[in-house]
Amino acid sequence: MDTFIFVVFTIAYIAVTVLGLRYYSHMLQLSSYQFQGYFRFLRSKPQRYGLHVGFLVVTILAGIADAKAGNVLRILSLAFLVFMILQYLPKPAKKKFVVTKRVQRLFVTYAVVFLIFVVAAAILYKVGNRAAAYCIIAVYMGLLPLVIALCNLINKPIEKKVNDWFIHDAQRILAEHPGLRIIGITGSYGKTSVKYYLWTLLSEGFRVLMTPESFNTPMGVVRTIRENLTPMHEIFICEMGARHVHDIKEITDIVHPDDGILTSIGPQHLETFHSIENIIDTKYELFDAVQEKSSKGLKFANGDNEIITANMRHENVITYGVSEGCDYRATDVKYSADGATFTVTAPNGDSAEFSMKLLGEHNVTNVVGAIAMAHTLGIPFSKLKMGVRRITPAPHRQELIKHGNVSIIDDAYNSNPMGAKMALNTLSKFEDYTRILVTPGMVELGDKEAEYNREFGRQAAKAADYIILVGIDHTRPIKEGALEAGFSEDRLFSKETLKEATDLMYEIDAGRQKVILLENDLPDNYT
Repeated sequence: MDTFIFVVFTIAYIAVTVLGLRYYSHMLQLSSYQFQGYFRFLRSKPQRYGLHVGFLVVTILAGIADAKAGNVLRILSLAFLVFMILQYLPKPAKKKFVVTKRVQRLFVTYAVVFLIFVVAAAILYKVGNRAAAYCIIAVYMGLLPLVIALCNLINKPIEKKVNDWFIHDAQRILAEHPGLRIIGITGSYGKTSVKYYLWTLLSEGFRVLMTPESFNTPMGVVRTIRENLTPMHEIFICEMGARHVHDIKEITDIVHPDDGILTSIGPQHLETFHSIENIIDTKYELFDAVQEKSSKGLKFANGDNEIITANMRHENVITYGVSEGCDYRATDVKYSADGATFTVTAPNGDSAEFSMKLLGEHNVTNVVGAIAMAHTLGIPFSKLKMGVRRITPAPHRQELIKHGNVSIIDDAYNSNPMGAKMALNTLSKFEDYTRILVTPGMVELGDKEAEYNREFGRQAAKAADYIILVGIDHTRPIKEGALEAGFSEDRLFSKETLKEATDLMYEIDAGRQKVILLENDLPDNYT
């Protein structure tokens, strides 16, 4: 019996180790290898970590118990391992686990740490200290989620060396393109959309490279330069994202932008920024870098954003938007379910009417920002009119998708309070439709997260006919806010998974065409 239990226990222990390391490495990857995000995830899953603690306690007791009790406890330890195997079996993920070079280096470190524990346990077992041997293998499994964090910490100097090499190589490539014009784009929201729109418009007169998708981290920018920049490119549009103070400076120190566009400032990533003042300071690091490189660098800012206009820190900033006083201003704006038309007036008096296929009032501002930069760089309105008509939504940013009688507004990428409000405003424009909101709410808003989600619920009550919440606990403030605003509880649903929510949104039959707003889609480390 002892031998059989030992063999099965060993196989199960190794299986949990491999599956657990894979699972928690995926969560670490989704947290951008940042300890704050990873430990937030661990805190959100106490029941899963509880299995490890239970195994730790029972296995230590098995090591010090007599033979009969020890066998019972070892069987109980085995039961814990079986439960953990079931927990960690790979499941379909929204964002798949990618075995990068960094992950491979992590697994080498995992193997070294694991062997240290195994060798120590084997030595103690061989000299007869069975209780200590059991204690060591129990501690390793009991602390498995923390082993990932430990190995990530051990590897930090290695990763810094690797990253520094890539950064220096990217800087070398940029130095070999002295005529390349680099345009930095940052903002709490809207930066990816403006990047796509500007790329479309500048392509009317230049050979342009942009950072793809959401490659807006230092290493994402470096990868774009190393893999995609060619001597043929005349302009490089570089999106710059930030979750921490000085994140923008880290990117500007790599690329040294000639020009900059500030699309917005708002309460996003407050969990890591801690205050709106820190967000303001970090976003303006782009203009600091432009000014440092040349006094002739172009600086554009969203003149509709109250935080930007109230905290303007630089001179010679060209503003854009629909507000009075903007240097590039859109007027005579007319909206429809298929887009908008508007007239743009430039500082030199040039004026032209534009039409676009994008949804939402905020996208008028975003497009005017792209028009402002392209026009200042020498592309006439006559050419830009054609480019604006060709602009399509950036993926998952109020992208309108039609399926028969169902229209889906895909705004799934990383919701924030201002962006969510704008999306609801777009939904409200579909007055002759049954309007359905599907959302898991907003995250990374620190102490104000519940407050912002509750306000989101109040806003949703005015814009939607049905609300489907994804997740139970995290979305409770949204539900409370909607009910406080008088929304009917009969039209508000909470579902555990996105699949259950999407099944329901198609099942709702209100006798009219439906428009469905998919607002935010949290990655697996939040669900």
